[in-house]
Amino acid sequence: MAVWSAFFLAFSALLPLINPVGSALVFMGLVGNAPPAVYRNLARRVAISNVIFLGIFELLGSAILNFFGISLPIVQFAGGIVIAAMGWGVLNQNQSAASVRGKEQEYSDDGAETLNHLGDKIFYPFTFPITSGPGTLVAMLTLSAHISGHTVTAHVLSHIGVFVAVVVLSIVVYFCYGYAPKMTSKISPSTAHGVLRVVAFILFCIGVQIAWNGLSFLLKTLLKG
Repeated sequence: MAVWSAFFLAFSALLPLINPVGSALVFMGLVGNAPPAVYRNLARRVAISNVIFLGIFELLGSAILNFFGISLPIVQFAGGIVIAAMGWGVLNQNQSAASVRGKEQEYSDDGAETLNHLGDKIFYPFTFPITSGPGTLVAMLTLSAHISGHTVTAHVLSHIGVFVAVVVLSIVVYFCYGYAPKMTSKISPSTAHGVLRVVAFILFCIGVQIAWNGLSFLLKTLLKG
């Protein structure tokens, strides 16, 4: 059936790119020592934002890029730089005792003020590029371009399958983000910081790799010209 074949194809392609567990560690590093309710609220809003973002990109991504005259290699190059910058920022995040004490005081109340402050970051950087980066967008464009059927009904069902995969992955993102502190509660702070540094370094490397993929294609095109 077109729905299930498109669902499994999209799910297997997007899962390693979204990487809910690894992204949750970066998300936790950016949010900091916030109350559990703040994490769950932010996770819910990020999951909804991710569904809307990828859903719109599935339907209109190619048209938007064509309208602005933007090619996929440019998206890879620019987006890779953004991801690398985010990874570099988390990698060099200050973890001094003073900053930790400051955060504990800042989040000592119900977290309403913190939620309002972090709410401005729901789309950038929590949804894009932390959850769904340029690699995910390129994969969505590729999936949208390749899924097809012999009839209009089969084509529509294929797109529904991709959208269902996005919804399922966003639900996984909600649980990973919302319960990230609980998942790491049994890990010592030094170990958690070490794991976060490793994930941030990997995120930095992924950004550099994505940027290089786009740049190498542009250089080949330039040399051929």
